[in-house]
Amino acid sequence: MTVTERSKVSSATEPNLLTADDLLRLDSQGVRGELVRGVLHETMSPGIRHGKIVVRLGAKLFNFVKPRKLGTLVASDAGVWLERDPDTVREPDIAFFSAEAMPLDADIPGYAEVVPGLVVEIRSPSDSHRYVADRAAMWLSHGVSLVWTVHPDNRSIDVYRAGRPMNVTTVKDTLDGGDVLEGFSCNLTEVFNS
Repeated sequence: MTVTERSKVSSATEPNLLTADDLLRLDSQGVRGELVRGVLHETMSPGIRHGKIVVRLGAKLFNFVKPRKLGTLVASDAGVWLERDPDTVREPDIAFFSAEAMPLDADIPGYAEVVPGLVVEIRSPSDSHRYVADRAAMWLSHGVSLVWTVHPDNRSIDVYRAGRPMNVTTVKDTLDGGDVLEGFSCNLTEVFNS
């Protein structure tokens, strides 16, 4: 095989890398997904139970954050731009950005280019426990201080804090905002009960 032939085979098997701008354009065409080092990972709607938990927990957070002017909350398809060249844009189910990291009057038409202080990932029916734990580790490696991974099936939340061991919170417990959202607490029965 000549060098030219090898080059053709190589370019045919390598993925066409996308940018964050490409991902925004695809979203406007109805393609939903995340970008991991330039490679599109399409996502599917995770269902009603998932959506109800996003709304319940998001409402609890909003009612704490908004009156205190602590920062900005966003939901799933907002996107956080984590890496460039090649680009990585991930979609947490809920993210909180402090007012110091993202001014309250910021009007950002694309993806956030600052790291949130809190990320919430809700396990979808198709997600393995390992996949969700890996996502938590990924967020922490990019500088997120607090990650909650929500497990609807066993009604628990794994709490990850930078530099500390993971802690499991169940419906018998109260979830707190730690150093990221001091004073926030939530009884998990309010998150999981219909």
